[in-house]
Amino acid sequence: MESAGWVNENYYTSIATAGSPHELKIRRIACQNELLQQLNMIPIGEWLSRVNAMHDLIAKTAVQICEAQMREAGYGPPPCAYSFIVFGSAGRQEATLWSDQDNGLIVDGEPDGAKNRYFEVFGTQLSDVLEEAGYEKCEGKVMCSEPMWRKTLQEWKEQLEGWRSQLEWEPVRYLIIASDMRHVAGNAELSAQWLKAYHEGFIDNEKLSTAVLRNTVRHKATLNLLGQVLTERFGDYAGGFDIKYGMYIPLVNSVRHLSLSHGIQESATLNRLTELEQLGQYDYLVDIRTAFLTALRMRSNTPYITQQNGLLLSSDYISEQDLKNKQLMSELRGRLLLVRRIHRALQRQLRAAERRQS
Repeated sequence: MESAGWVNENYYTSIATAGSPHELKIRRIACQNELLQQLNMIPIGEWLSRVNAMHDLIAKTAVQICEAQMREAGYGPPPCAYSFIVFGSAGRQEATLWSDQDNGLIVDGEPDGAKNRYFEVFGTQLSDVLEEAGYEKCEGKVMCSEPMWRKTLQEWKEQLEGWRSQLEWEPVRYLIIASDMRHVAGNAELSAQWLKAYHEGFIDNEKLSTAVLRNTVRHKATLNLLGQVLTERFGDYAGGFDIKYGMYIPLVNSVRHLSLSHGIQESATLNRLTELEQLGQYDYLVDIRTAFLTALRMRSNTPYITQQNGLLLSSDYISEQDLKNKQLMSELRGRLLLVRRIHRALQRQLRAAERRQS
C-alpha cells in the first residue's frame, strides 16, 4: 500500500510531538476528523494508506511516551533492544478509523528476571497508553500486555514451532494471526528475524498448509441457494449485512492462504495480491482485487459510525435502508458470488489435500 504524504503536515507534527496519552488522543481526534472528510474524495486504497500512516505514527509516539513514563517511574531505559509489532488489520495496513489493538513485543537476548519485569510493566503500560489514545483493548487479548504476545526472539521461535507442530484449531488460529505481523517501532532487525523464522516453518510443510486451509474455509454463508444476499435476522442490525465477516474477512483469508503457500512475506492484502499476480498462476486475482477494494470502501462507509468522546465507533454493518439501493445491492451480490466461488474452490482444494494425507 502507498505510504502517506498525506493530510496537513501540522497534523503529522502534532501527533509526533505529543507528550502524554491525553495529548495523543486529542491530536488523533483532530487528524481522524480530517481523514473522515477525505473519505470518498480519493481512491479507497490511498485513503486507507493515510489512515494507517496515522495509526503507525500514533503507535510510535505511544512507544516513546511509554519509555518516558518508565524512566519517570524509576525503571530506567529499556534494558535491551526490542520491537513493537502489530497484527490483524493494523498488520495488514487495513485498520479503520475505529480499529482496536492487536500488537506484541519481540525482546532481544536471553530472558532474565530484570528484563522480564521491565517488559511486563512496559507491555502493560503501553497497552494502557494506546487505550487512552483511543484504541480499545483486544477482546482476544492479542496485545503486548499478554505474555503470549510479549517474548524474547528465542521464546517467540519456540512458541511458533509449538504452534506449527500441533496442527489443531487453536494453535493454527494463532499462527494465522501471527502471519499478518508487521514491524512498527523499535529494532527492525528483531522483526526481520522473527519473520524469517515464521516463514521457514511453512517451507515444504504440506500438513501445516492444509491445517491453515482448514481454518481458512470456516466462513459464514452470505448468499442463499438462489444467490440472494443473506441479512441479519435478529438484533440491533436486523435486515443489515455484516460487510466485515461476510465479505472482507473471507477475501483476506483467501489471499493470505495463497500467500503463505508461496512463501510471500508481505502482510498487506493488496501487496500480497501484487506478488501473487507476478507469479502468473492465477487468473482471478484481478477480480479479487476489485472485490477487496469494494469491501474496503463499503466497510469504511457503514452508516452506523458514531462518536464517543470524540472517537469513532462502527458496527461494520451495511444498513437495511442502504441495501434497498439497487446499485449497491447489485454490486454487493456480484462480489459475494466471487467470494462463494473462491470459497468452494478452497473447499475442493482442502478435500484433495486431506485425501492425499489420509
